[in-house]
Amino acid sequence: MHINETAIKAALGVMDRHLVALNALNAHALVKTLHFPHYRLVGPKLDCWETQDTYLADFRERAGDKWARTQWASIDIQKDSADKVHLAVRINRFDVDDGLIADFESLWVITLKNNKWAAQFRSSFAAL
Repeated sequence: MHINETAIKAALGVMDRHLVALNALNAHALVKTLHFPHYRLVGPKLDCWETQDTYLADFRERAGDKWARTQWASIDIQKDSADKVHLAVRINRFDVDDGLIADFESLWVITLKNNKWAAQFRSSFAAL
């Protein structure tokens, strides 16, 4: 049972805004869904973006030339508190022909920091 419905609603709102901004390649809106520094763990490799300057460009490089859009296949709430929500997310990436090019799981940590709900950390099972 989840007792922090306000936190859950805020976290899911972050995820919705993140996806819309990412698919629109709207760097300004995208970085509003993240706290900086922002961390991502893939395999044993920990990436850190100290600032928002290269975040979208780095994503485009990681996603590859075939990437056209991303969708959340599922989002499951794992744990929540008044200022933090853990989400298990299944992510699908598609090419321009709507062909699936990536399907992986990721843990997102959405936190309330400086009166702002945003993603602080992700641990992803995406291909390196």
